[in-house]
Amino acid sequence: MSISNQKILILGGGSGMGLALARRCVEASASVIIAGRSEDRLQQARKALGNPACLEVTVADIAREDEVAALFAGIGGLDHIVSTAADIEGAYRLLPDLDLKAAQRVVDSKLFGPLLLAKHGAPRLAASGSMTFVSGIAAYRPAARGSVVAAVNAALEGLVRALAVELAPIRVNAVSLGWVDTEIWAQVAGDRKAETLAAMAGRLPVGRVGQPDDIADAIAFLIGNGFTTGTTLHVEGGHRLV
Repeated sequence: MSISNQKILILGGGSGMGLALARRCVEASASVIIAGRSEDRLQQARKALGNPACLEVTVADIAREDEVAALFAGIGGLDHIVSTAADIEGAYRLLPDLDLKAAQRVVDSKLFGPLLLAKHGAPRLAASGSMTFVSGIAAYRPAARGSVVAAVNAALEGLVRALAVELAPIRVNAVSLGWVDTEIWAQVAGDRKAETLAAMAGRLPVGRVGQPDDIADAIAFLIGNGFTTGTTLHVEGGHRLV
């Protein structure tokens, strides 16, 4: 399925994987809307993409139902919805140090956010359209300090399967990513980011960590393959094997 001339909404499109996907969609002559919480970041993304005529930016917080409803009311019909949004700041903590508000932000951005996107976005989608969300390796290889993220990723994948049934023939899928070199690692590892990623690269069968374009490739497949729904596509360099 070609995405040329299709209309694609990317939540979290201002940076990282979302920005990589936006670039791919713009280059394929799709009509692209990127949304996020930061106007400054969205404008920087617009500039990075060359300010093409086929690109729109809009500010919205997917954890707020009023903003999600307003987002869809303002953009009309769509072919595909993708969310790479995640707020994990402060979530990687051992239980004695865990702040419940930080945990709630993870739930809001990675579980309730997709639920709201489905609630308000599905009526705007073409019958041949799709929704794609981002899960992660923590659901399969949990580690100390990662209990919240592991639980939310697992819950998201359950939601994807349920939505694929309820919203059919609209397709709903997830990409479960491994360690990807994005700015989010500055929150997780701080000034040890490079050292931490290099250590994981040495463990993985592919010999490297992921890049945003790796995830954009996977999402593009799920958008374009009309026979895939209710599926979690694992793009993690073999992390589940080691």
